[in-house]
Amino acid sequence: MATTGYDVAAVRAQFPALAEGAAHFDGPGGSQTPAVVAGAVAGTLRSAVANQGSTTLAEQRAAGIVRDARSAVADLLTADPGGVVFGQSMTALCYKIAYTLARGWHAGDEVVVTRLDHDGHIRPWVQAAELAGATVRWAEFDPATGELPVSAVTELLSDRTRLVAVTAASNLLGTCPDLPAIGRAAHDAGALFSVDGVHYTPHSVVDVGALGADFYFCSAYKFFGPHIGLLAAAPELLESLHPDKLRPQSDLVPGRFEWGTLPYELLAGVTAAVDFIADLQPSGGSRRERLEVSLGAVEAYETGLREELEARLAEIPGLRLYGHAARRTPTSLFTVAGITPRAIYEGLAARSVNAPAGTFYAYECAVRLGLADTGAVRAGLAPYTHAADLDRLVTGVRELVAG
Repeated sequence: MATTGYDVAAVRAQFPALAEGAAHFDGPGGSQTPAVVAGAVAGTLRSAVANQGSTTLAEQRAAGIVRDARSAVADLLTADPGGVVFGQSMTALCYKIAYTLARGWHAGDEVVVTRLDHDGHIRPWVQAAELAGATVRWAEFDPATGELPVSAVTELLSDRTRLVAVTAASNLLGTCPDLPAIGRAAHDAGALFSVDGVHYTPHSVVDVGALGADFYFCSAYKFFGPHIGLLAAAPELLESLHPDKLRPQSDLVPGRFEWGTLPYELLAGVTAAVDFIADLQPSGGSRRERLEVSLGAVEAYETGLREELEARLAEIPGLRLYGHAARRTPTSLFTVAGITPRAIYEGLAARSVNAPAGTFYAYECAVRLGLADTGAVRAGLAPYTHAADLDRLVTGVRELVAG
């Protein structure tokens, strides 16, 4: 297990919620929150803020919070702060971009989506294509391995392809497709490339340019921040798009994509979350350089834990693990013969082990796996997961199997 140099005890000490005693495997649905993030949110609510401006202190503070948050997200994703957009959620932002793009789509145009994705990165494109009369083409993953071959996407491309949407990591299986290869193929076909990074961003170093993403969506509450959606795109691309907005609203990018007054307290929490991640592993240099060190350590630590967990789960009679892709996030999906996933979920919850069951909005993926009716148990690891948490999960499942 790769734990050398990573002080999980020190990390855990910064999460007040862990003092309640539960073993948390529910991070894919939303991580726990470190004290510094909660403090940033509360501190902003206790301070004078107003609509952004440059005259009063309250206006200046609000403008500074927004600038800081755009800069923090840009460092996290290796993006241009001028192309960072905030929204209610990843899904809301995806709908906004999809319907804006669809104004330029016509009958005969094509959009490619995958069965591997969360529905938040499928339905907006499907529904926007339907309104435009465009054709939706589906890329299939291998249900035996959970892999999405590059060819599954590239074989669908044509000179009529307008957009390709692929997840950076399946929130059900953890599969990480080869995005750079898919992105190059999409661009060679003249299409835009959209990436759902919600489940990927908390676990890996992200560089939207290296991934080839024209649009990169993620959610701050999956990486220790508050409930807010994020979009990173090139400012020049956003300049070419004109979403519906109120007449008095600024037409400047990225503000033209953000409706109403921004939630300044949440943006302060986003900045605090990025800074927290950057300091997970002691190092020097710029915030981006520290993020690379910290997330590299997190990925190694979580991969070691996942491998240990799955080796132990595989020894339990009747337990089936789903997804065996070569590169995955620390996400383990399983069922047990003769016991419903819901019963396992509830039995573990009674033992203060939080490992939920369901399809987790990855409906197309669940259908492909034959799990649409029952779902499965999902154990997601986080930087605060301890080896003792694994013991509690495995012991709990064994006890439930034994009856």
